[in-house]
Amino acid sequence: VEKEADRISMNISASEKAKRRDFRNTFTLTIDPYDAKDFDDALSIKYLKDGNYEIGVHIADVSYYVNPGTALEKEAYERATSIYLVDRVIPMLPEKLSNMVCSLRPNEEKLTFSAVFKMNDKAEVLDQWFGKTVINSNRRFTYEEAQAIIETGEGEYSKEILDFHKLASILRDKRFDSGSINFHTEEVKFKLDDKGKPIETYIKEQKEANHLVEEFMLLANKSVASFIGKPKNEKEAKTFIYRIHDEPNPEKLNTFVGFLKKLGYSLSVGSRQQLASSYNTLFTRIKGKGEENMIETIAIRTMSKAIYSTDNSGHYGLGFDYYSHFTSPIRRYPDLMVHRLLESYLEGKKSANKEKYEEACKHSSDMEKLASEAERESVKYKQVEFLEDKVGKIFPGLISGVSKWGIFVQLVTSRSEGLIRFDDLKGDYYYLDEDNYRIIGKQFGQVYRLGDEVNVLVKKVDLVRRQLDFQLMD
Repeated sequence: VEKEADRISMNISASEKAKRRDFRNTFTLTIDPYDAKDFDDALSIKYLKDGNYEIGVHIADVSYYVNPGTALEKEAYERATSIYLVDRVIPMLPEKLSNMVCSLRPNEEKLTFSAVFKMNDKAEVLDQWFGKTVINSNRRFTYEEAQAIIETGEGEYSKEILDFHKLASILRDKRFDSGSINFHTEEVKFKLDDKGKPIETYIKEQKEANHLVEEFMLLANKSVASFIGKPKNEKEAKTFIYRIHDEPNPEKLNTFVGFLKKLGYSLSVGSRQQLASSYNTLFTRIKGKGEENMIETIAIRTMSKAIYSTDNSGHYGLGFDYYSHFTSPIRRYPDLMVHRLLESYLEGKKSANKEKYEEACKHSSDMEKLASEAERESVKYKQVEFLEDKVGKIFPGLISGVSKWGIFVQLVTSRSEGLIRFDDLKGDYYYLDEDNYRIIGKQFGQVYRLGDEVNVLVKKVDLVRRQLDFQLMD
């Protein structure tokens, strides 16, 4: 696989460039995390004479380099996704491709597959075009740099970034108005020393610069899926790969509604629109409260998991009738398949074999599940490792769970979760009131419930089992 990748040239032939729509002289940028090396996507903006905008969403043309029947293709299919552990990336494609050939680095000519939209001031799409392109990115921004421009209105290419931000904000508002659910997921990040040991933890915040990129990616994914998935008549229906998300399991949802009621919150489950709207209201109400993280975690668990399928049933969480993954072929195999199918259909070729692609969808969904489990375990491992040398120290925390073994507490700073065993609760005998997510002292009636703030001492750290034992200090 590495040998095949090494043989790929960094130079693009003049004949290949000539076949493509040329965006090399259109202002283009990338916005990514400061430590990213695989730049999948770029955005371009052109101001049209009629006062409208031409917005290009340019995605690395991986399918040009990774061809069916090659070792590269076989390996990419097997892996199906890149895995982002705390201290390393296990890439789907060799580094030569992911960080060099395909990565949309600034001031380098790159081959892309693009979704181009003509938009007005209200962020309405007046026209769209999909096809192969060539770009040359003017500037690589980190999220922090783009955020600073959004907040201050000053900096290099501030006009373009502010216009992207304006359009993205309108798209975002419209999306929530039409029933998209605004899940907030916290991402725990670590600063590591040169041996990979965590020396600091922090919570990564999603700000407007993240939303800017996200909205244009969602627009491209949705538009590509609708373009193929919504034919003029049934005869034209073609095999395609959708990212589908089922509605919540009614049983889980009812349990969640009951749980919220006990905490003084409500959820309307009458219709899809009501549920989406009341989810968003709930997330606004709990912001900054002790129980915020816990309620959001449980809310996400009530939801079905999104998967890949050739049968479209829409994306419940986003509120989209058609949705696909088109924007990250460097790190996701389904996006690579979407590129191939889209190219084939744009050339007027017949529908692809549904069974073959359904099998690939199932494999991709399975691998994605394994990858996200590995990523979660990697974070958990580092959270425990971070506390290894902090036994005997006291930290503020929130009660994040109650069980027959004791109460779980999540530390405010590192989000590490540990257990206070019933045996270690001094001064009374506590019993579990499972229905109300609390424990009660039999003799003195002291109550500890979900979301309560407590101070805990780190009693024991077991890195092999990834377990933490705390002691209550209040």
